[in-house]
This record gives sequence, C-alpha cells and structure tokens, in this order.
Amino acid sequence: MDISNVDPVFEILLEYIKRSRGFDFTGYKRSSLMRRVMKRMHEVEIENYSDYIDYLEVHPQEFIQLFNTLLINVTSFFRDESAWDFLRKDLIPRIIARQAPSQPIRVWSAACASGEEAYTLAIILAEILGIDEFRERVKIYATDIDEEALAQARQASYLSKDLAGFSPEMLEKYFERIDQQYTFRKDLRRSLIFGRHNLTSDAPISRIDLLVCRNALMYFNAETQAKILTRFHFALNEGGYLFLGKAEMLLTHAGIFVPVDLKRRVFSKAAKLGFRDHLLTFPQSNRDESNSQKSSQVRIRETAFDSSPLAQIIVDSDGFVAQVNERARLLFAINHSDIGRPLQDLEISYRPVELRSCIEQIYAERRSVSLRNIEWLSASSEIIHLDVLVTPLVDTQGTSIGASISFTDVTSYKRLQEELQQSNQELEMAYEELQSTNEELETTNEELQSSNEELETTNEELQSSNEELETMNEELQSTNEELETLNDELQRRSEELNEVNEFLEAILISLRGGVIVLDRNLQIQVWNHRVEDLWGLRKKEVLGQHLLNLDIGLPSEEIRQILRTCLSGESEYQEIVMDVMNRRGKMVCCQISCTPLINSSKEILGVILILQA
Repeated sequence: MDISNVDPVFEILLEYIKRSRGFDFTGYKRSSLMRRVMKRMHEVEIENYSDYIDYLEVHPQEFIQLFNTLLINVTSFFRDESAWDFLRKDLIPRIIARQAPSQPIRVWSAACASGEEAYTLAIILAEILGIDEFRERVKIYATDIDEEALAQARQASYLSKDLAGFSPEMLEKYFERIDQQYTFRKDLRRSLIFGRHNLTSDAPISRIDLLVCRNALMYFNAETQAKILTRFHFALNEGGYLFLGKAEMLLTHAGIFVPVDLKRRVFSKAAKLGFRDHLLTFPQSNRDESNSQKSSQVRIRETAFDSSPLAQIIVDSDGFVAQVNERARLLFAINHSDIGRPLQDLEISYRPVELRSCIEQIYAERRSVSLRNIEWLSASSEIIHLDVLVTPLVDTQGTSIGASISFTDVTSYKRLQEELQQSNQELEMAYEELQSTNEELETTNEELQSSNEELETTNEELQSSNEELETMNEELQSTNEELETLNDELQRRSEELNEVNEFLEAILISLRGGVIVLDRNLQIQVWNHRVEDLWGLRKKEVLGQHLLNLDIGLPSEEIRQILRTCLSGESEYQEIVMDVMNRRGKMVCCQISCTPLINSSKEILGVILILQA
C-alpha cells in the first residue's frame, strides 16, 4: 500500500477510533500516522484496514497497544542541552526580570509524556529562584493525551539510568532515593500539576509565561498545527515565550510568533490579535482552487464557530435559528433540521431559561444580558449548571441583525465551591480562579487537577505515617521483649538472692554463739536468734538501732573500746570476757569476740561481734 496517498478505508478506521474511544487522530499527518498503524497491524498479522477494524471490535484491549504505538513518548531530562542552557541563562531571567517579586510564574509543558521535561523546568527554575521562592511563585502545568504516560509522570519516580546526566550533588538536592528508584522531592512536586489535555480539542491553559511543546507539532498536519498554535497564542501572556523542538519551525506563522532564537526554536508572542486575525491564522484548503476568497473565509468562520467549546446559538433579527454549533446540538438535542425554524417553536426558547424576553431586552437596550447558574437536566439525566450570555449582533451600519446565545457549562464551578470550604492553600487559588470571567473557563480544569494532586500528596503522607507507626510498633515489640528478658533476669537474680539469704540465715541459726553485725556507725545489721534468746529482743526491734543505745546490760565503755580498735584497723581481733545481764535478769559470764567486717577491696565496712555465754 502506498502510504503517501490517503486511503478512504484508513479514514474510516480513524473515524471508528474517534467514535468508539474518543481519540481524534484526524488532525495528524497521514504519512506518519499510517506508518505507525501499519506497524501495529503487522505485529498482530493483519494485512488491511478493514480487517483491523473488525479485530478492534472483537479485541477491545487492542486499543491500548494501538494508542501506545501512535502516541510515541520520547523524552528525557535536559534533552538538547544547548537549548536548555539558553533557557537557563537568557530566557527565564527575562521572564523573572519583567515581573514583580510577588507575581506568580506560570509554565505549561504541553505533550509532557512521562514528565521529564516538566521536572527539568522545575529544576531550572528552582536553581534560579531558590527553593523557597520557587515553592511560593511557580506553577507548572504538564499535560498530555496519554493517560499511561501521565500516570508515570505523576509518580515522579525514575531509574538511575534515566538520571545519568545529573551530578551527585544535583541528585541529592532534587531527588530522594528509595531502593533502586529516585523520586522527585515532594515539596517541589506540589508545584507541578499533571492533567490530560488534547491539544486539538481542549481549551488551552491561560496566562502562561513560558510554553514548552517540543516535537509534538511535527505529528500534525498544517491545518491542525495552525489551530494548535492559535490556542498557544491565546494561552501566552503578552511577551510570553514558546519553546519548540529542534525539528519544528514556524515559518508559516510569522504573524503570531516572532523568533527569539531560531536555532534553539524559541519564539515570543506577537502583538495581540483580534478575532478576525485569529481566523486568518487557519490554513485555507487547496482542494477546490476555483472557490472564491470570500467562500473560503465563510467556511473558516463556520468551522471555527462549530468547533467552539461553548454551546452557541445564532438567531436572526426575525427570530429564526440561523446557526447552532456542535456543542449546542449535543447539549440541547437540536437537529440540523431545526436550523431555519422559529426559535419559539423549539424547547430551547423557554428551557432551561426564557430566551425570548432576553432577546427582546438586548434589542431594546442594545447591550448583552447575562444569566448565571441556570440548571439544566441533560440527556444523560445529569443536572448541569449553565451561564447564559445573550449578545446583540450589530453590523457595520449599527443595525441589529440578530442575537448570539452562548451557554457556558459551570457545573465544575459549583462542585469546586463546595470543596473549597474544606481544602487548603492550593484550593484557595482554585477559588480565585473560579471567580474569573467566562473567557477563563479552561482554568477550572487546571484547578481541579490541582485538587487531585493535593489529595494524592495527602495519601502519600498518610502512607508514610502508617509506615512510621508500623516501625514504632516493631520498636515497642522489641522493647517489650527486652523488658521481658530483663524481668526474667531480675526474677532469677531475686531467686538467687533469696537462696543466699536463706543460706546465710541457716548459717546464723546454726552458730552456737550469738552474732551481731554492725556498720561503721555501730548500727545493727544482723541479730541472730542466739542474741534474741540472750536479751529477749527480736531482730525486727533492733535492726538499724545503735548498739550502745540499747538497754540490755552491756558495759558501754568496754564494748566501745574494742569496737573502735577494730574499726580503726589497729587490730584484726579483739576479745573480752565480762559479766552481762540476760533477759531473765541474771548475771552471766560472756566471752565477746570482735573482728572487722572487711570487703574484697580491704575496706572496713563494720564489725562482727560473737558472744559465748
């Protein structure tokens, strides 16, 4: 098959993909698109497009493989390093210099694939601004049509081979290592918002200072490229910059972008264009060169009107429906046959809002009428909220020629307003965005994605907290085991001590003589039963008492003398025989032996008295 020619069956395949999966590839270059489809067909051993359509109907999972083949995600960190050096040293300093210190910096990375270019932008801006100012001022919107690539980008996790160009210092500064993966810093990750976006059909993100779309336009045909570039022009602030891939040029669109550095494919936004100028940026078809310039312009205007993201109805001055764009036909179930009928014959004239009185008002007052937050039950039985704007159409002579009725879907605004009451700083910005004008409707998608990013971050933090609690539980279990081991040891020591005490008690009981053990202060520490029998004082009554303070009939001076001699270390043994009075009041002859109580360090801890009566 000659892929340079358009195959009608191939167009049927593209229409089937659009109808069944919502992916519109009709704007892509046919040569590269057909080449990739044929590559996938060869992999599943199918020869023609008709059979491949049948194969897709029977095997719906094949769509995933087909889209992965069509949506080539080739990207890396700091790809084309000289171009990134130009951004770092020249372009971004210009953006920062022209803004107030508190003014936010908004960057859009379109067709971001798996996120490497978005994180490259974050690293460059953080290096220039500093980490704290980056977190305060920078917001990077990264979009792609490929959900699988976006899921990988949101994880912000890469292998070491993906970061081969980073120095160890840069890796440590911007990434956290987890096993064999490197994850972008969470505090900086919050400044990046990833979301699905179709460059050919979705509304662009607005108020952008730097728009990066590298090597994506090359896959579209000239007409679709012009459509995308017009949206890029709308997205950029005055003086904003567009950064393309090295394979892309804007030679046919010099009117809306001017080169800043052609070698590195950096362009700046030209002066603000009017609606008429925007229409002229669309390429004109060469299929029928015999048509007049006026007819071509009419087709362009009709195409632009029909592809508008806002539902819109045009009514002429006689009250007949002149035009209804695709969005309005789908939303209000209006058929092509209804065009040319009186508006009052259609349900839309009084539901969801009374339009005839509004049209009469704008004709009388010559100004637009706006109706806010109108409820409408869609064909899918879903309640949606609409803002309705009725605008008079006036020709160059000032004559009213009709009315334009536009419907803006603000259902997402209503949902965000409820969520904003319980959200944090990220959602406060969303609240501000929700108060913007109808022309900034696309920022709703951007703020909603910010909410999702915040919830993902919260989930990650909760997972981290759970891991910390599990670690603490393991540590407590380990500590408990150590305490149990220590308790067993103490119990064993207690048993040993009890055995020693019993053994010592047995020795004291077995001695024939009385035994008194004194500390250095002559306080009683041991008092065995022989001494109890001698003087009638139980051990509990005397323990801790000064020996010489006891009224038991011991001669104090004689006993004090031998105790001092032993405590001073002058003698290792003293003996004295004296008469003492026992518990019965009888005088008995008692032999008293005194020896020092010495520990292993040769220190005298007290004395031991042995009495033989």
